Amino acid sequence: MSSPEIIEEGAEAAKAAKPKSKKKLIIIGAAAGVLLLGGGGGAAFMFSGSSAKAEEAKSEHGSKTEAKSAEGGHGEGTESGKDAFLDVPAMMVNLRSPDGQARFLKLHFMIVPGDGVAPDDLKEKLPLVLDSFQPFLRELRPEDLSGSAAVFRIKEEMMVRATATLGDGQVKDILIQDLVQQ
Repeated sequence: MSSPEIIEEGAEAAKAAKPKSKKKLIIIGAAAGVLLLGGGGGAAFMFSGSSAKAEEAKSEHGSKTEAKSAEGGHGEGTESGKDAFLDVPAMMVNLRSPDGQARFLKLHFMIVPGDGVAPDDLKEKLPLVLDSFQPFLRELRPEDLSGSAAVFRIKEEMMVRATATLGDGQVKDILIQDLVQQ
């Protein structure tokens, strides 16, 4: 074989290979473009929808606050946010463990006063509320704190005990900030 024949055969093979590689490149490029545009469009749709809902919620909350202060209704002095909650210092209690090993529970929570109840009134009665929580918390076992429903059960029992101690309508909710088992 002479060198011109080898060159011609190589050129024919290159021509045959070029269309395949160009098709692959075009298909890969088109797929990448579709993914980029689809992902970017989806992200833009998700973010624009959530910000519009957040703006609606903010405007509704603002109009409710303005209406409440204009009427002079309940909770007028508690709308500032910090005053609306009673922050209870963290409690630490021993847990009942079947093996006798020392285990502890650290609980930090906030009390939301009921309608027309000042946080200062609840603060005066806080020792009574904490005293009603102690027996319940000390009887908990480590197994009682496992699972996602544990926080809900503890919160509900604390609400029952706070209502029994202070009376109906005094406590609207209990917000658990930290729940640490050691």
